[in-house]
Amino acid sequence: MLNNNNEVMTRKRIGIGFGTWAWGNKFVWGYKPETDDILLKKTFFDAIDGGLDLVDTADSYGTGAFFGQSEKLIGSFLEELPKKKLNKITIATKLAPFPWRTGRSGFNHAFKESNKRLRGNMHRVQLHWSTYRYAPWQEEQLLNGLGDLYEKGLIKEIGLSNTGPKRLIFLYRKLKERGIKINSVQMQLSLLTKPTIEEERIKNICFENNIEYLAYSPLALGILTVSPNKSPKTRTFLRKKLFQNILPKTIELRTLLNNIGKKYSASQAQVALNWVRSSGAKPLVGIRNPLQAKDAISALNWSLTKREKERLDIHRKNCLTSMPQNPFTSP
Repeated sequence: MLNNNNEVMTRKRIGIGFGTWAWGNKFVWGYKPETDDILLKKTFFDAIDGGLDLVDTADSYGTGAFFGQSEKLIGSFLEELPKKKLNKITIATKLAPFPWRTGRSGFNHAFKESNKRLRGNMHRVQLHWSTYRYAPWQEEQLLNGLGDLYEKGLIKEIGLSNTGPKRLIFLYRKLKERGIKINSVQMQLSLLTKPTIEEERIKNICFENNIEYLAYSPLALGILTVSPNKSPKTRTFLRKKLFQNILPKTIELRTLLNNIGKKYSASQAQVALNWVRSSGAKPLVGIRNPLQAKDAISALNWSLTKREKERLDIHRKNCLTSMPQNPFTSP
């Protein structure tokens, strides 16, 4: 990073990945296969062609009858993706540590089902959340099971999600004893998550051990994309209530995003994504249509200055509200 406040921040180049939680989720995102699937297919290929290099999904993405729908869609799209392009991206799924998935072989059936839906493209498999707060023994056994799959050559990489710094170090060392590396950890990170000591510790642990730091919900379920003078309609009751509670308390922050964006002819979303990148994490932006994909791709073309990053940090710290935190995140 350069000393001059007006200089562009120059840290190790960090890309952008995209998340697919909405692909199959009716409850939060109002998914409709008859209208959404054709858009999602174009969105997927546009994102890959534009340089978004990590596709994040999960076996539990998809509600009700659409359980696993995100993986199914991605698997079908990957069948049409040239191998040359496939080799340049990471397909990362997450397996949920449901209470009935116990023991070292607890993920075996789930792995087979996800592998089937993704048509064999199981590059990185991540533990979806930590069970430390209610069944600490479960996640260690499941992680050892992922280690077994790795040693058998069935998966290439292992990742964690919603794992705090203490548990991250513990699990990292456990796998290291077997000669297996943890490749990534996912945490909720945006301008609407409160800065904490734990956040800094995770960032430092990742840097010291060459672990990829991934940020989910970098746009705070879309709140950070809303212009300061607008109150958009949402498809679902849950997002409507969230927007009603949070939008009025984030006007100053969103105004700053808007003003910085004007300087670069960029959207608020791009500014929010580049704040995450300037903070040392790769954002996993949720996209549902080609316009959103194009916007995320455009963020790769520019960076915040040191001064802009500092102003956003201050507004983040002083913001009157924040996003709800994942209750399963471990210490």
